Amino acid sequence: MADEANEPLFTVTKAHLNTGLRGIPVGTCRTSKVDPMEGLSYRGYPIKQLAFLEDEAVVYLILNGELPTNEQYDEFSAMLKSHRGVPTEVLDLLKALPKDGHPMEWLIAGLVFLGMTCRTGDYLKDTYNVIAKLPELVAAIFRIREGWGELIPSDPKLSLSADFAQMLAVPGADSRKLTKMLRTFYILHMDHGGGNLSTFAGKAIASAHTDVYSSLAGAMAALYGPLHGRANQDCLEFVQKVGTQDPVEMEAFVRGELAAGGVMYGFGHAVLRAEDPRAAIQYELGEEVCPNDPLFRTAVVMREVVVRVLKEMPKVQNPYPNVDAVSGTLLNASGLTNSDYYTVLFGLSRCTGIAAQIVDERVNFRGGKGTPIVRPKYIAENQPPRSLGEVASRCMLHDG
Repeated sequence: MADEANEPLFTVTKAHLNTGLRGIPVGTCRTSKVDPMEGLSYRGYPIKQLAFLEDEAVVYLILNGELPTNEQYDEFSAMLKSHRGVPTEVLDLLKALPKDGHPMEWLIAGLVFLGMTCRTGDYLKDTYNVIAKLPELVAAIFRIREGWGELIPSDPKLSLSADFAQMLAVPGADSRKLTKMLRTFYILHMDHGGGNLSTFAGKAIASAHTDVYSSLAGAMAALYGPLHGRANQDCLEFVQKVGTQDPVEMEAFVRGELAAGGVMYGFGHAVLRAEDPRAAIQYELGEEVCPNDPLFRTAVVMREVVVRVLKEMPKVQNPYPNVDAVSGTLLNASGLTNSDYYTVLFGLSRCTGIAAQIVDERVNFRGGKGTPIVRPKYIAENQPPRSLGEVASRCMLHDG
């Protein structure tokens, strides 16, 4: 009988070196899965079944492996509410940050500040702290940087996303529609397997037994990079650039962009080979909360035109919309018009899944011992033996 523990999963060759570990198995993930055809699921539940549930119920699912009963939901919601409240000194520190710093830099700083003031050293308790306190922290970042007035305290009667929306108090926004948009966005972006850069970075940092707050700060630094978390902002700018709802004009624009080597932002995916269910959910949501928004109508037409054109290209493995295709457009239509904050909203959501995976790896794996510190092997290259005599002949040595 074969030893499953030693069964080879992947053969690494020299061609795989310096390729970002793409496709190379390094661990297991129990909180979520990304199937090429079915898309994202949390703990076995397809994301389309979870998208319009209460946000605390989905947080409970990711942390505990099952959806809560009504009694469990009430207890869990009350427990999270007991962890709310960002210390005054953290909010004061935010007020002292330079306004020209990027909102993601503010989020990274805020997580570090939270760690200095709220750290318990218990991975699960600190995860509860982060999940409960981040909405207030992010709302404060918005209001301070945008000059929207005094900070608004948390309302213990409200759920996470409803409380976040009331603390934001976006000028001119429809609070009901904004709350629904933010709740759905939060759930859709909560987790995405174990190998995306921000999740992997956060878990790698935590493998040194670093606390949750600093590990998440490192994860958010990874998310901040333009190749990772900026996609929803890029997609909004691309929809704005398309600038037409006419299918004929749009097709001409798309073909011109592709001929010039341009990218169809919001279309395609590294893993998926079908339309991202999260995109389909957001198109459905848009028809409810902003059906007449001009940019949303443009995005809807793009869903048909861009896919049709990309299908003509043999090398395109996935011509379909991904989660970012329309998310920025919906945020803009909901009143959040400054796209510099979109990655912060992404980070607010993703911190939940990353923290849940950190808890799993630090507390549950290997019979409670946790996974070992991350230490991949790098192959030494182009480093022939050298001599001190060669050094002396190539540089000036001081005599001190």
